[in-house]
Amino acid sequence: MKTIFKLLFITVILVSCEVERFPYDSIASEELLSGEGGIEAATLGNYAILKGDADGNGFAPQFHRIAEYPGDNVALSGTTTDALFYSYNYNNLATSGRVNNFWTSGYQAIVGCNKMIELTTEGESEETDQLIGENYYLRAYAYFQLVNVFGRPYNQGRDNLGVPLKLTSLIDDLPDRATVGEIYDQVVSDLLKAESLMTVNKSNSYATKEAAQALLSRVYLYMEENQEAIDYAEKVIASGRYSLLSTDELPNYTRINPDDNSETIFCFKFLEESDYNHGYYTVGSLYANILGSGWGEMYASNDFLDLLRKNPTDKRLEFIDPQYSTDANGDLIPAVYWVNENYQYVFRQTFEQGNETYFTDNGNDYLISSEVIGPQTLYYFTTIAGDKQYVIKDFDMVKRNGYPKFFILKCSLQDDVPQLWSPVVSRLAEMYLNRAEAYAKLNQVGNALNDINTIRTRAGITTYNDASEFPEGMTILDIVLQERRMELAYEGHRKFDVFRNGRTMNRRYPGTHLNGNNPYYEIQPSEDRVIEYIPEAQINVQPSLIQND
Repeated sequence: MKTIFKLLFITVILVSCEVERFPYDSIASEELLSGEGGIEAATLGNYAILKGDADGNGFAPQFHRIAEYPGDNVALSGTTTDALFYSYNYNNLATSGRVNNFWTSGYQAIVGCNKMIELTTEGESEETDQLIGENYYLRAYAYFQLVNVFGRPYNQGRDNLGVPLKLTSLIDDLPDRATVGEIYDQVVSDLLKAESLMTVNKSNSYATKEAAQALLSRVYLYMEENQEAIDYAEKVIASGRYSLLSTDELPNYTRINPDDNSETIFCFKFLEESDYNHGYYTVGSLYANILGSGWGEMYASNDFLDLLRKNPTDKRLEFIDPQYSTDANGDLIPAVYWVNENYQYVFRQTFEQGNETYFTDNGNDYLISSEVIGPQTLYYFTTIAGDKQYVIKDFDMVKRNGYPKFFILKCSLQDDVPQLWSPVVSRLAEMYLNRAEAYAKLNQVGNALNDINTIRTRAGITTYNDASEFPEGMTILDIVLQERRMELAYEGHRKFDVFRNGRTMNRRYPGTHLNGNNPYYEIQPSEDRVIEYIPEAQINVQPSLIQND
């Protein structure tokens, strides 16, 4: 088996690797670890593996795709031979190169962290302890995301299979899959250790005590250890190291250089000079074409847009960039559009007659009427059958295969570079939302609303005074999860937030996920493909690994 391995060599600055099927020998040479400078260089190598590269490979970029594409915030406008299509439509592949790349890069980083932990001694200096703590944090982060992708949600059973728990750098240490509970226990243990060791204040491009506390808050939330989730969110909030961006700054969240972003707790920082290759293979390239860079084929879903539109002043709408078409004079073309019973967009150009707006369809003119519900003005026309058909009154749009181009900008434009983006692991807004969800599950409605209102106020939308103002039929947990969806969209949370809460993923909206004979209109949390297959390449190398059903 060892003959198929390739060594990963960690240089003084960063890591250079050829991703192989089996990563367990991806360790730093002991010669590099003589002295604090060597330990730092090797630790930077572990960051680099998890960060990924300019071509969109590596742990963080692949995790984003695996986590976001099966959610309900995105809509693909075509088919593709890329393996991402099969995660998107829940016809997952055991042979997906992207999923295999996620697995191998994750374990390469884990083995690198194991090596650092093995060869360093705690207590020699504050700086060395900080670096050891960073490796514990990085190992915990990798295991947490791996178990969420390949193992069922924690509350579906601790005894379900997770991923191999490898805590050594030995090549011949080939563990089989541990349980979900065992992986979670290790993640908590590693983060508590990291929290105790990290005392140096570093920029948010590095793991810190607060980064460990922030991730612990999320881990405990996933475990439904709600008081612990609250306690750790409060530690980060009370640290005073972070502050929410202002309402006006919010739409520029991902444009701000991470080192200057007061809200970011930890991210994997990408640099234009070393991590940007014209932007075509970055995560953001599928979401938008910006100044000629990017494919622009996966758009904001109609379901997500409808949610944001309920509050027209919501600054988070500015993360979405509709691509409008123009007439021969370069003017926008007034139009209405809606989604029909077959989950297809229907666009109709409008015209003005007197002070009224109309459109023509099949020789009939239809009047556009309006009504106000809360902060939103709703538009509609009356069908021949006498029913109200609600529409969006706006302008005609550029389309791809009939799907209007609602570009997503949340993974682009760092420092105004079209597709440059630093994947965010934790930010302060999540801490308020973690705490709110935990409060909701403890039935502390007032405390939950305080945190929700903090996020809504910053977004520039109305707040809730009490539960009597909730939309009909919605509970405090519904309100919290809806706010998480709006605030944390395109940050790798939505899929897990749905299924770990026993909710159904509703994908009844336009997109090529509905192509074919048996599309998934809804995905229940108990379904097999809520989790990915173990990569076939890994099972070929280690046949004792049990495949997911």
